[in-house]
Amino acid sequence: MGLAVTSDRKSARLARLYGATALACVLTCVLPALPASAQELPDIGADVPEGSQMLLEADTLVYDNDANTVTAVGGVQIDYGGNRLVAQRVTYDRKTSRLIASGNVEIVDSSGTRIFSDEIDITDDFADGFVNALRVETVDKTYFAAESAERKGGRLTTFNNGVYTACEPCEEKPDQAPIWRIKARKIIWDGKAKTVRFENSRFEFFGFPLAFLPSFEIADPTVKRKSGFLFPGIKYKSELGVGVSIPYYLALSPTYDLTLTGTGYTKQGFLGEAEWRQRFNNGEYSLKIAGIHQNDPDAFIDETGPNVDSGRPGDPNKFRGMFGTQGRFDINPRWVFGWDVLVQTDKNFSRTYEIEGYNDYVHRSEIYLTGLHDRNFFDLRGMYFQLQEDAFDSNSGSAAEKQPWVLPSFDYSYTPDAPVAGGELNIDINSRSVLRSKLDQVFPPSGTPDPKSTIVRGIEGDSARLTAEAEWKRSYITDGGLVVTPLLAFQADTTYVSQSDRSIKAINDMARDPDIGVAADIRSAYYRAMATAGLELRWPVLFSTTSATHVLEPMAQVFARPDARYEETLGIPNEDAQSFVFDASTLFERDKFSGYDRIEGGSRANLGLRYSGSFGNGWATNALFGQSYQLAGDNPFAAPDLVNAGAYSGLDTETSDYVGLAGFTAPNGLSASVSARFDEQTFEIRRAETKIGYFSAPLSLTAQYAFVQAQPLYGFSEDRREVTLAASSRVHENWRAFGSGTYDLEAGVLVRNSVGFAYDDECFSYTMTWSTKRDNDQVVSNREDDEHSIGFNISFRTLGDFGSTTSEIIEQ
Repeated sequence: MGLAVTSDRKSARLARLYGATALACVLTCVLPALPASAQELPDIGADVPEGSQMLLEADTLVYDNDANTVTAVGGVQIDYGGNRLVAQRVTYDRKTSRLIASGNVEIVDSSGTRIFSDEIDITDDFADGFVNALRVETVDKTYFAAESAERKGGRLTTFNNGVYTACEPCEEKPDQAPIWRIKARKIIWDGKAKTVRFENSRFEFFGFPLAFLPSFEIADPTVKRKSGFLFPGIKYKSELGVGVSIPYYLALSPTYDLTLTGTGYTKQGFLGEAEWRQRFNNGEYSLKIAGIHQNDPDAFIDETGPNVDSGRPGDPNKFRGMFGTQGRFDINPRWVFGWDVLVQTDKNFSRTYEIEGYNDYVHRSEIYLTGLHDRNFFDLRGMYFQLQEDAFDSNSGSAAEKQPWVLPSFDYSYTPDAPVAGGELNIDINSRSVLRSKLDQVFPPSGTPDPKSTIVRGIEGDSARLTAEAEWKRSYITDGGLVVTPLLAFQADTTYVSQSDRSIKAINDMARDPDIGVAADIRSAYYRAMATAGLELRWPVLFSTTSATHVLEPMAQVFARPDARYEETLGIPNEDAQSFVFDASTLFERDKFSGYDRIEGGSRANLGLRYSGSFGNGWATNALFGQSYQLAGDNPFAAPDLVNAGAYSGLDTETSDYVGLAGFTAPNGLSASVSARFDEQTFEIRRAETKIGYFSAPLSLTAQYAFVQAQPLYGFSEDRREVTLAASSRVHENWRAFGSGTYDLEAGVLVRNSVGFAYDDECFSYTMTWSTKRDNDQVVSNREDDEHSIGFNISFRTLGDFGSTTSEIIEQ
C-alpha cells in the first residue's frame, strides 16, 4: 500500500519541514487579501524570528509513499514563530506541491489576526490556490468573509460573494446583520497594483441596501496611502446655495501629498481648492490655495445689516480667493519654529466658504520661535490679527482695519537653578512693537462721540516698548509655623510712540472730559522704573478630626514702592493690559495689571483668609476671602489710561471691594463654585460668577450664572447678566440626547440655544444638532436676526466621515 504511520527522528524532521511549509502557504494565501488592516502585512518569513522552532501536534501522522503525500489527522496544530494553524486534517502532496487544510481551519498570525475556513487548497509556491468559506477577524476588530477565495498567477486573489464590516457580531444574535456592511459579488485583490476592487457591490445599513456600486476600488491593506477619491461633502448657506464637494487625494510620495477639492455651489458656481502637505523627520508644513469666480456677488450685499465685504453692488470683480500656509519644525528638543499665515482677496473669504484651518472669526497670522527648558522660556513672534467679519469697512462697527501688526512680540523668562542669596531669582524681559493703520476709538452705542464713555483702544501709528524685570524672594518658616517671605523687585521700561494727528486729537478729547481729570501728555518717548520691597506672611493652621482635615490660613502682604510715572497724564498706549479683572484669583498678585503697558505703583497691602477642607466621605471644600488697601501714594487703578483699565475694577478706591470664592466637590460627581466681588461699603454685588456641575453616568448637567455691573468709563453702560444651562443624558447604551441655552436676563432674549442627539458604538456614530443664534448688536446691525443651523455627521469606522452643516439667517 505504501502507507506508513511513524514518529521517528527522520519523520519528525520531515514533519517540521512540512508544517512550516503548510503554515507559510496558508498564511500567504489569505493574509494579503484582508481589506481592513491598517498596517503593512509582510511575508510570513519576515514575521518569523530567526531561529524559531516549529511545533507540530496531531493525533496521527500518515505517509503515503505511493501517492507521495504526508497527512496529519486529528487535532492538528502547527506553531511557528508566533503563528498558529489549527485544523482537523492537513495534507501535503509533494508530487503536485499542493497543500490542503480542512475541517474547522483556524489561523492566528503573530499580529493577532484570526482566519477561519472550512478548507484551504494552495500550491507551495503560493501562486495558485482556493479557500472555501473564508472568515477573517483582524486585531483592530474588522471582519471579512467570503464563500470562497481563489488565487491565480501569484498576483490576483478573487473572493466570491464577499462581505466586509467593522462591526462586531452580536453575541446574542450572531446571525443578525451588523449595523453596516459592504457586500460584493467579487472582491479582487491585485498583489502587484496593491488594490482591492469591489464588483457588483452594495452598501447595507441594518441589513437594508442603501447604495449600489457597480465597481469601486480601494487600496489594499499593505498600503497606508493611495491616490483616489475621498468621501464627498455637502454644504449649504443662503448666499452660496447648496454645495457638493468632491476631494481627490494624490499620494505622491511617502512624505508629501496633494489634495484637490472641487465644490459646486448652486448660487455662486465652482470653488477650487488645493492643499499640499509635506512631512520631515523634525516637522511638517502645508500650503493651501482656494478661489472662486462668483456668479452672484450681490447676494452678500445688505446695506442695512450684516454683510460680507465682497464688493459693492455691480462690482465687476467677481473673483475671491486665498492662500494659506502652516508649519511647525522642532529644531531640537528645546526649540520650535513655526508659522501660520493667511492672505486673501477680502477679509471674510475663508470664513464665508469655510476653508478648513482658516475659517475662524479671528485668525492670527504669525511666525514664531519658541524655546523651553526647565523653568526658562523664550518666545519671539510676529503677529497680525485678521477679523473675518460680515461688515463693510465703512460700517461704524467694523473692526478689521483697526487690528494691529505686532512686529515683534518678545518674552523671555529665566530662573537660575541654584539659589541666589538663599532665595529664588526670576528675570523677565518683554517687548512689543505695534503698528496700526486706523485709529481704534470706541464710542457709546449710539455712535455719537461722548468723551465720558469714549476710549482709545489703539492709536493710529506705531509704538514700541521694552521692559526688563527682576524679582527675588525667599521663604522662612518659624518655629510656630509662620511662613515669612521677603521680596525685592525692580522693573524698568522705555516706550516709543509715533502717532497720527487723529490719534492726538482723540487723546486730547478724552483728556478734556472732567470725569477723567488729567491732562494729555503727548511725547515720542517715555521712560519708567519701579522698585518694590515686599513682605508676605502666611500662617497655615491644621485642624484634624477622625473624619476630616481642615486648613485655615490667614495671609497678609505689604508692598512698598513709589508712584509710577505718567499716572497723572494720558499718552502712553495700553495695548496688552486691557483685560484687567480684580477677583480672588488676583488678590495676592504683586502687580495686578494684566500686561506690561501699565505698572502698579504706590504702597499696597493685601489681606485674606484661605480655607481648605477634606472629608473622609470624599467631599472637599475650599474658600478664599479678602481685601486690598492702598496705603500710600497715588492709586494706579484710579488713574485713567486710554482704555480706562482701572475704572470700576474694585481697586479704584483706597479700600478695595471685597473679593471671595468658595467651592466644593462631591464623590457623586456634583461640584459647585462661586466667585464674587462686593462693594466695600454697601456689600452690593459688583461682579459674580456661579457654576454648578453634575457629572455621573448617564447624566451630566452644568449651570452657569454671570453678572457684571455697568462700567460706563470702560464702554459698558448697562449691567450684564447671563444664565447658561447645558445637559447631556445617555438614554440608552448607544444613544445620547443633549442641549444647551444662554439667556440674557437684561435684554430678555434667548441669545443662543441648541438641541441634538447622537448614536455611537464600536463601528458607527451619528450626530444631529439644531441650533439658533440671535444677534442684538445694534452697533453693527439695525435689525434683529435669528440664525438657524442644522448639522449632522455620520462616521463609519475604517471607511470615513460624512457630514454637513446648513445655516440660514431668517429675518424676523
